[in-house]
Amino acid sequence: MTQLTVYPDTDPKAVLLDTRNAGEIANALAGIGVVFERWEASAVLPDDAGQDEVLAAYDAQVKRLMREGGYKTVDVVRVKPDNPDRVAMRQKFFAEHTHDEDEVRFFVEGAGAFYLRKGGRVFRVVCERNDLLSVPAGITHWFDTGAAPHFCAIRIFTSKDGWVGHFTGDGIATRFPAFGD
Repeated sequence: MTQLTVYPDTDPKAVLLDTRNAGEIANALAGIGVVFERWEASAVLPDDAGQDEVLAAYDAQVKRLMREGGYKTVDVVRVKPDNPDRVAMRQKFFAEHTHDEDEVRFFVEGAGAFYLRKGGRVFRVVCERNDLLSVPAGITHWFDTGAAPHFCAIRIFTSKDGWVGHFTGDGIATRFPAFGD
């Protein structure tokens, strides 16, 4: 189930907020400029649905977001526990970074955790099926796929370059609870 846990960025043991209530999650994240929504697919998708099937199932929502946000490209990423690049992938996204554009992700299946650092706090958002998270450009964050990643997500971009991270070099990610551990 979707969960938001908020910590001071100096103390990963001090929990300031822990909730699974979608309304509370949306309100808390809106306070730092992050959009959280829940979507339902217009069709039941098989576990191995391809990019075209996934995008067709969420066509209206994706088109709305692209229009409202001025986004130009969209794709689908699927990662399973047997992915040979899973360890390297986890390490890449686990390092704290920023982007020059919004990071927009919708979880079609599976789960992963975004950690957003703003205002002296870390907001850990465990996203699961039907969760949309839109992180504005410039917000410091990292993403944890877990040791056995399993997710399918729609990714929406402004730039045709796709995912481009600017790493901070701060080791903060290693001090907070990892996803799935």
